Amino acid sequence: MKISFSEADEAFRREVAAWLADNLGGEFEPLRFRGGPGDEHSFPEERKAWERKLAEGGWTCVGWAPEHGGRGLSISQQVIFHEEYARAGGPGRMGHIGEGLAGPTIAAFGTEEQKRRLLPGIVAGTEFWCQGYSEPGAGSDLANVKTRAVLENGQWRISGQKVWTSLAHESEWCFVIARTEPGSVGHKGLSFLLVPMDQPGITVRPIEQLTGTSEFNEVFFDEAVTDEANLLGAPGDGWKIAMALLGFERGVSTLGQQMLFQNELEEIIRIARENGAARDLLLRQRIAEAWGGLRILRYNSLRMLSGAQDGSLRREAMIYKLCWANWHVELGKLAMDVLGQDAELLEDGPYQLGRLQSMFLFSRSDTIYGGTNEIQRNIIAERALGMPREPRVRA
Repeated sequence: MKISFSEADEAFRREVAAWLADNLGGEFEPLRFRGGPGDEHSFPEERKAWERKLAEGGWTCVGWAPEHGGRGLSISQQVIFHEEYARAGGPGRMGHIGEGLAGPTIAAFGTEEQKRRLLPGIVAGTEFWCQGYSEPGAGSDLANVKTRAVLENGQWRISGQKVWTSLAHESEWCFVIARTEPGSVGHKGLSFLLVPMDQPGITVRPIEQLTGTSEFNEVFFDEAVTDEANLLGAPGDGWKIAMALLGFERGVSTLGQQMLFQNELEEIIRIARENGAARDLLLRQRIAEAWGGLRILRYNSLRMLSGAQDGSLRREAMIYKLCWANWHVELGKLAMDVLGQDAELLEDGPYQLGRLQSMFLFSRSDTIYGGTNEIQRNIIAERALGMPREPRVRA
């Protein structure tokens, strides 16, 4: 595990910080610290323009291999980029799903034609992706997927429903796990399809959240179609590819996520000093525990990233979601206690939630999305520790 950076790395850090200082201003100034979790509905068109700006500067897909349009940066440099991006207040990435999930998966499992056709739009910041995994009856339990696809006349015809689909209404493509083998159950008979969103067979309906916003959606597939050539891998490879994609999800961008957490913690500390909450010994203790917990998350991530970046899940990666979700929930509670009565007040109409208020409410979902805490504990027990599998009951 590497926890320090070379002189060349630090020079690269200065390069990243300088570019962000020069470009994250002017028309993009309102985007600073916006568009993250709980705020993804904000400024979608402006953030798409920012993606194109990043692409012009060579700052999209920085860890991708050059043959796929990336810069081939080292792990250290990728960590630095994500940290500096968050430190500068870079907005939530509209291209995150494409750059962090779809792209690496297509690069790993796609045909040369699929790579040639689909990767350039991600690199250029002109094509955006969403994730078609969860369903009403298959949230954390992906093996219970009911969405079906049938191959007819050179096209896959897809019927079913996906849910909690972030930014589906802003996306050109969706990668969909569907059951393509009639009568199959569990992990078997699933395939990984790349589906264009702009077609009459797809309906996107917003889901209003506790925060009053709607960045998540339900997506209905009613005989939606995608070309036979948009199957990633072979029929039945869906589970294998889906698991590799989840490995990519635990990638370098986790360090950027932690810098966002650091920004939130620094905001809490600033308010505690200003309103006197820092004099409360119990609150001071909780702030110290939050600071220490965040450092532990960082060290575990660096340990996690010290292995192969091929989508395989190291044991260190299997604990990450559970750890950060619980830590962030507690940070939300700390924020409200530091704010005191201001946590329950809004200044004036139209009564937009403050940054920490929104964070607190959205953090209630952290232990659910991306795999519930209960499912995460099963993964740790069964896959990391080799304990006996929990009995499965299938409908």
